[in-house]
Amino acid sequence: MDFSVIEEKMRSVGLSSAAIEAFRHSVQVLTSQQSMLIPESEIEPARNVAEWEQLVADTAPADEQLLSQSVIIKLNGGLGTGMGLQKAKSLLEIKPGVTFLDLIVRQVQHLREQAGCKVNLLLMNSFSTSADTMAHLARYAEGGFADPAEVEMIQNRVPKLCADTLEPVSFPANPDLEWCPPGHGDIYPALIGSGWLDKLLAAGVKYAFVSNSDNLGAQPDTRFLRWFAESSAPFVMEVTRRTEADKKGGHLATRKADGQPILREVAQCPDEDVPAFQDITRHQYFNTNNLWVRLDALKSFLDAHGGVMPLPVIRNIKTVDPRKAETPKVYQLETAMGAALQCFPGARAVCVPRSRFFPVKTCSDLLLLRSDAVEIGEDGCMRLAPECGGVAPVVQLDAKRYKLVDSLDALGVPSLKHVTKLTVSGEHHFADGEALSGEVSV
Repeated sequence: MDFSVIEEKMRSVGLSSAAIEAFRHSVQVLTSQQSMLIPESEIEPARNVAEWEQLVADTAPADEQLLSQSVIIKLNGGLGTGMGLQKAKSLLEIKPGVTFLDLIVRQVQHLREQAGCKVNLLLMNSFSTSADTMAHLARYAEGGFADPAEVEMIQNRVPKLCADTLEPVSFPANPDLEWCPPGHGDIYPALIGSGWLDKLLAAGVKYAFVSNSDNLGAQPDTRFLRWFAESSAPFVMEVTRRTEADKKGGHLATRKADGQPILREVAQCPDEDVPAFQDITRHQYFNTNNLWVRLDALKSFLDAHGGVMPLPVIRNIKTVDPRKAETPKVYQLETAMGAALQCFPGARAVCVPRSRFFPVKTCSDLLLLRSDAVEIGEDGCMRLAPECGGVAPVVQLDAKRYKLVDSLDALGVPSLKHVTKLTVSGEHHFADGEALSGEVSV
């Protein structure tokens, strides 16, 4: 097909050449005869997955030199619309007056104080989250966190394509709906197109820890940073063991052809292989989306591949207005940043404790964080209260009644540090701090 129409539309809104070339690759994959699926016959269960505890047990924390050569990158492009928010999800309060974003800054401040040097923070904001995020960071201007030139990179956007013609869709009723996010695989073209990759490397920064801003378990670890720096691995993915609750999510596997570790999402699985995909005894690990990347290795790879990370492409079939089924059918193409695992010889996966994967997706997750079962240290890191015995209470709120954040105000925040499981069906009210114990159902 003729990509020039797509290219012209992308250039008209100021998107970089890196973003355009990345999308060109996605469209070429879509229109080629190559399969976008990864059948079970081409993979086997993940091999050589190291254990986090064993790697860090005898590893000394990173010193000032290593910390000054590192950057913490947070994907911060999501709105909390699914929980009733119209602003950056990272501005959700965990404790009174303390948001996800406050904890991220506090963690970086702690590392700076610990090392006596600058530890870099980079937020990949979207057009939707930039203004709210930077306004909130104004309170941290003294540390340089309020300067977009120091902390912000803007996520790209890509055109939705007409399912019939593969041309960019036109929707005059709401032109914003002609665009969609390209998935977190956009981090690679965003780093190039924004100039941030070259800027970081010029400043001597080699090691990047990348994670989602709503995963409060993704906390910097100086022992692992040292291990990563000494390992010579160009790319490390943090994985953790799948449970029945995770069987529909992507999993780690080994490609039979060359033994390379890869990531397979459910959208890449043939229908006949779904039972094997969901077999958690066969495919035991899933991607937490916590990644460690050698920036010099990333730069070398991109230079050798024309500035494009050749990631697998996920095709989503939607309507141009997702709220109106009668509007034209479109393809939304996206990529996953963890899929870059397959691009680097020597890439590794490390099995981490489940505590490093604590995404806040629902009000049930948020209630647990707001309770006394979770403590926030001066270093900005989240820990379970000692009374929990190392196991987080399970919270299951009525999904219809407690879907939106505002609904938690009427629920109250009981004490959960002695609870194994809390189930709430229908409407209820707890007194703040009300003591609960064991398995509770109301």
